[in-house]
Amino acid sequence: MVPVQKVTVAEENNKIINNSDAQSEHRLFLDLNIEDMMKTLVTKIFGLMLFAFLLIGCDTNVVSPDSQTDISKTGVYDLTSPDEATYGITQEETNGLIHMRIEEKVARDVYTVLGTAYNEQVFLNIKLSEQAHMDAVKRMLDKYNIPDPLTTDDVGEFPDDYPDFQELYDQLLTQGSISLYQGLLVGVTIEELDIADLDYQLTSVVTNPGITKLYTNLKAGSVSHLAAFNKNLTRCTISLATE
Repeated sequence: MVPVQKVTVAEENNKIINNSDAQSEHRLFLDLNIEDMMKTLVTKIFGLMLFAFLLIGCDTNVVSPDSQTDISKTGVYDLTSPDEATYGITQEETNGLIHMRIEEKVARDVYTVLGTAYNEQVFLNIKLSEQAHMDAVKRMLDKYNIPDPLTTDDVGEFPDDYPDFQELYDQLLTQGSISLYQGLLVGVTIEELDIADLDYQLTSVVTNPGITKLYTNLKAGSVSHLAAFNKNLTRCTISLATE
């Protein structure tokens, strides 16, 4: 006969406790393993997102809200709706219109050259808006029979009577041609200059309601352009820092 092994209650309880401990340890192992896996997964996802962001680098597909033919067709950005009313105009307001007509051409011409050099959409899109700005100022000049100071529409050519604009264009283009990063800095400089000049006209010179409306719209466009250049400049800065 096979002897019957006697198991005491205490021994049985120890087995149950040991099994329970083993199961608890196994569950803890699984919980820790799952937690580690989740941490690893989150880290990988974050890494991929960061890599994708850095990969964009100096990609300037972030452009201003302007359309490719004009800034927004409605609301405060509208430069195409005619203003039939005629108001009195001072010599200072006339000088301001002449100044802004040439300054908008500086912006358009610089963006035209840099857009071709770097094939970057931020320049190519905004140059079209600058053309719309030029046209809007020209319509105001025509309305008050003010001769257009621009004798040619050729890129990089400015009137001899206003040599400061030729010098400004040459300086900006020289800086912007160094690199895409410098080109974006030039974009920021141009838009900040436009905003400062328009602010001066609006606060210290203009009383003509039609010109006030025009400059308000031009400023809104410049603010939009400035935001686009700053976004792309930030991306380009991050990209250069990782190289």
